[in-house]
Amino acid sequence: MDSMFQENSLSEQPDVRHDWDFDEVIELLNRPLFDLIFTAQGIHRTYFNPNQVQLSTLLNIKTGACSQDCAYCSQSVRFDTGLKPQPLMEREAVVAAAKQAKANGATRFCMGAAWRSPKPKDFDKVLDIVKAVKALGLETCMTLGMLDAEQAQQLKKAGLDYYNHNLDTSAAYYKHIVSTHTYQERLDTLANVRTANLKVCCGGIIGMGESLEDRSALLQTLANLPQHPESVPINQLVRVAGTPLADTKEIDPFDMVRCIAVARILMPASYIRLSAGRAEMSDELQALCFLAGANSIFYGEKLLTTGNQACEPDRQLFNRLGIFSDL
Repeated sequence: MDSMFQENSLSEQPDVRHDWDFDEVIELLNRPLFDLIFTAQGIHRTYFNPNQVQLSTLLNIKTGACSQDCAYCSQSVRFDTGLKPQPLMEREAVVAAAKQAKANGATRFCMGAAWRSPKPKDFDKVLDIVKAVKALGLETCMTLGMLDAEQAQQLKKAGLDYYNHNLDTSAAYYKHIVSTHTYQERLDTLANVRTANLKVCCGGIIGMGESLEDRSALLQTLANLPQHPESVPINQLVRVAGTPLADTKEIDPFDMVRCIAVARILMPASYIRLSAGRAEMSDELQALCFLAGANSIFYGEKLLTTGNQACEPDRQLFNRLGIFSDL
C-alpha cells in the first residue's frame, strides 16, 4: 500500500467512536449530499487508499428450503419464488469455484448456506470446506445463520477469517421483516463470533420500506458495537418475485450514497461494501458510492441466488475511474 495511507487495521484509533447518539446519525443522513460526501471522503483517505477496492466473491453452498421467513429472501420455504433447493455442495465443487474466483482477482471467498443455524450432520462438512478454501491462500468468510459459541470456536479453528451475519434493519423495524427469530438472537451470534476471535462482516439492507429513522438506528447500532465490523455490507433490496417485498417501492438512488457515506464516517476503519443491488446501478451511481467511501464489492456474476454485475464491466469501470483491486 502507498506509504501516504495508513495500514488499515481495527486496532482502535483515538477518533474511532462507539458512542454515537441517534440524533447525530440522523443529522448526518440529512446533510446536503455534497457536504456529506466531502466529510466521508476525507475520513476515507485517512484510513484507506481511496483508489483501491477489495474484491470478494460469494458462493451459495446450500440453496433454499430455509425455515425462516425473512421477507426479502428467495430461499425461504415459506415463499414461492421458483427456486429449486440444492443440498450442501461437495467440498471439491466449492474448491473449484474458489480457485476460479481467485483467478478472477478475488481475495476473499464468501460462502453462504440457507439455514436458521447449522445442523450437526452438516457442520463437519462445512469445517472441511473452510480448511480446503483456506489452503488456497484466500481469505474465508461464511454465513450460515445463527451460531452458538462452540460452533464459532470450531470455525475459527478450521481457519475461517470472517463470519457474516447482517442485522438487516433497525431493532424496531425488524418485526416487519422477520418473525421466526429475534434481533437479539442476531446480536448474540455476533457476540459469539467476536468471542471466538473471528472477524465480523455485518451490515444491512435499505429499501425494505423502512423509514429514515430506521436507517439511522441500524447504522447507530453497527457503529456502537464494542468493536466495529471489519466489513460492513450496505445492500439495496433486490425485489424477488414471490417474496413479501417483491412490490416494494424503489428507493432514491442517492439514499444508497448517503448510507455509505454515513457508514464511512461512523466506522472509519471498516471496509464498506457496496453489495446487493449493484447490478441495477449505473456506473455513475457506483462511482458516487466509491467517492462516498465504499471500498469493497462482491465480484462475480451471482450473489447467493440473485444476479450481480459481471466481471468484465467491473474491470472496465475500474479502469475508467483509476481504481485498482487489492491484489
